[in-house]
Amino acid sequence: MTDFGLVHDPSRWQEGFERRLRAAYDSAGHPAAAAERRIEEVRAGEARRTVAELTSDGGGTVGWVAVSLDEDEPGSALTGRIVDLWIDPAHRGRGHGEAARTWAEDRSAAAGATRLTVQLTEADPLFAHYSVRGQTRLRHLAGPARDGTPRPEATPAREATQGRAAGPALTARPMTADEYGPWLVAGKDEYVADIVRSGSLTPDEARAKSDRDFADLLPAGPATPDHNIVVLEAAGAPVGTLWLKHHHLPGVTFGFSLEIDENRRGEGFGHASMAVAENETLGAGDSVLMFNVFGGNTVAMGLYDVSGYRVVLEHRYTALPREAPDAGL
Repeated sequence: MTDFGLVHDPSRWQEGFERRLRAAYDSAGHPAAAAERRIEEVRAGEARRTVAELTSDGGGTVGWVAVSLDEDEPGSALTGRIVDLWIDPAHRGRGHGEAARTWAEDRSAAAGATRLTVQLTEADPLFAHYSVRGQTRLRHLAGPARDGTPRPEATPAREATQGRAAGPALTARPMTADEYGPWLVAGKDEYVADIVRSGSLTPDEARAKSDRDFADLLPAGPATPDHNIVVLEAAGAPVGTLWLKHHHLPGVTFGFSLEIDENRRGEGFGHASMAVAENETLGAGDSVLMFNVFGGNTVAMGLYDVSGYRVVLEHRYTALPREAPDAGL
């Protein structure tokens, strides 16, 4: 039997949680400074958390579970978030994890949440029946390896070819003011479609989030500092666009979007554009390139797989209230 005791002073849990989170980010390949920035962001939500200590048959601690509740969009339905669910290795396989997951689901549903999300730093069969909401992918491009061994240095350039196999050459040029307006409209529409397809929000909520996020990210349009919005060209003809934010985290460039024109897909430009993004990243002084991909976007996931971008975070969710998973799961 698993007992749950609400914790009024979460410092003991917090210490272990941050230690485990730091180790997970380190193992996933985050630069040390980037990992610390992520942990600072996690700390910012402390006030909204409810933490419970798991004990068994009146004995010592067997694990922890922490949940929070908030709105994905102002005025939208509440979303529950499993901030942490950890079972001591010595006590795993005894049903404590399933009990903690059920506790988080029931508590969130009772508070009015219509979905429950969890962020995983590695695959966890406990959440295999949750739907994939999105993934964060990462690749180290240059600089010393984690063991101190020098990595081969790529040469920053505005022209790149697909280095993994022969492919088309692409050049990157800054997007013009005339091109920016149509790109912005199309980008916001695509973002809405991605959010809805992933099951994260309703169409109206997704539209509100898209409008707000683009306004926050690009207050000065293409002139916003550290943002690099370029047109990809092959033989002088536009074939797609790329939007990067350099220094998103220390040493990390974040790829907000990479689009190949629909009528030019299947020609190898997706792979070649990754080489452009990597060279732009190195040229800005960063050594890591990171992308998010929404659940359901199998084309992008496949591109990142073959390009060597590993999953470092995976976001999963379930609707609430939910039925118990099949006994075989």
